[in-house]
Amino acid sequence: MTTVDLATIVAAGLDDWRPLVQSLHTRFRTGDFATGLEFVAAVGAAAEAAGHHPDLTLRYADVDITLTSHDAGGVTRRDLDLARAISDLAAERGLAADPARLTRVEIALNAADARAVGPFWATVLTGSPEAFTGEEVVDPTDQVPLLWFQPTDPRDEPPEMCFHLDVWIPVGQLPSRIDAAVAAGGRLVDDSASPAFVVLEDAEQNKACLCTVMDRDRP
Repeated sequence: MTTVDLATIVAAGLDDWRPLVQSLHTRFRTGDFATGLEFVAAVGAAAEAAGHHPDLTLRYADVDITLTSHDAGGVTRRDLDLARAISDLAAERGLAADPARLTRVEIALNAADARAVGPFWATVLTGSPEAFTGEEVVDPTDQVPLLWFQPTDPRDEPPEMCFHLDVWIPVGQLPSRIDAAVAAGGRLVDDSASPAFVVLEDAEQNKACLCTVMDRDRP
């Protein structure tokens, strides 16, 4: 099965869901643990019937769900179909989605030679150098954020900063998140690639990128 593009995801009309980093995400407000547990059981039954399984996080007052097709490397039509079925289950129970609160964090490390440093970071983060794929470190248990290596020129001395965070958010939240970060003492450094990403920094010039799935194929 092949992946679908962003236009297809948008056309699917999945109002409860948001695309973030090659996957679909949602959060449903359940209000209490018992309601969330029953909802998770219903989602599990639907997933078994579909032969396709989401990642679920059950908390006291909400349930987070992620859908992706690992064998295809992104979102496919079976993810869209299961997302729609899960939304129907939530609607039957009167559970409201809260997609505006969704966030996915990745870590970026400036590296002149990713293959030289990748196994080290894979081992430090996951306990195994096998987690380094050649371009990034991926934790199969999803306990730590993805680490990707941003190509940089070779250097003789360590730079002041090598790391920055990539914070993936729904595209509709980008303007308000920028405004809030600036109001909190930050500064907008570069918005030339918006809405794909913008660069912000704190008062000591530590940087972070706010990222969305929009315009990712733009040079």
